[in-house]
Amino acid sequence: MKKFTFIMLVCLSFSGLLKAQSGMENVTITSEQLAPNIYVLFGSGGNIGLAVGEDYAYMIDDQFGQLSEKILTAVRGITDKPLKYVVNTHWHGDHTGGNENMAKQGAIVIANEAVRRRMSQPRAGETVSTTPYQALPEITFTDEMTIHLDPNNTMMIFHMENAHTDGDSFIYFPESNVIHLGDNFPNGGYPFIDINSNGDIEGLITNLNRALFIVNDRTKIIPGHGKVSDRATLKAYRDMIDTVRERVKAQKDAGKDLDEIQKMGLSKEWDEAFGKGFINSERFIESVFKTVD
Repeated sequence: MKKFTFIMLVCLSFSGLLKAQSGMENVTITSEQLAPNIYVLFGSGGNIGLAVGEDYAYMIDDQFGQLSEKILTAVRGITDKPLKYVVNTHWHGDHTGGNENMAKQGAIVIANEAVRRRMSQPRAGETVSTTPYQALPEITFTDEMTIHLDPNNTMMIFHMENAHTDGDSFIYFPESNVIHLGDNFPNGGYPFIDINSNGDIEGLITNLNRALFIVNDRTKIIPGHGKVSDRATLKAYRDMIDTVRERVKAQKDAGKDLDEIQKMGLSKEWDEAFGKGFINSERFIESVFKTVD
């Protein structure tokens, strides 16, 4: 009865949400179990992590607000435990767009302090921030924090170097050997180095090296986008980024300008596999050029 009542309250509170906001009507939320208490949810936007403790459920990122009803329905298909915390890997809207809706369901949003700062600032074309107060992280941290899910499971949150943004965090479940890398690892695409959010190629390589130090051959790696991955794929991705970075740096040090470097095909071996998504090869090379030391 409690489970039925909770689901009904969720449905009523989000009544008409999808009708009022277009563009997400055909999105389906699917899930994959990675460990006895860890899941990943796919939809539109950043991959969602879900941990189930003895008393509560815990979410990593929440995609777009238009999908909150579908996401919560998918969560309730996995567990009837109440959602206690939502941890944001960074501030971009395809990872934090559901914050307000999750907060209205009683969840507390957690993120690095830079995430709250970014979300509190006016966006392009705004004079004041339009982010609802309930969408902002209620709890912020500087370097790291640990959430004890139950007596046998922990969620370790690490703020990383400036890479995708200046508020990037990795979330690691040591007992389950699962890690969520956010958009430091968009599996299957070139990285988005958000220069306007202090993104940096050097920090990205540092962060991927740290991830490779943490994980082993049995670790399930949740990327910010794309399929669940493994250490070998992550290492190949790091190697690709490092190689492109070295090539761009060499040409920049030789006095070549951005336009010249973009025409040199410095990433051509990987353009077919990685360059057809959100970030094409030219944008990738530009971000490397502008942030390489």
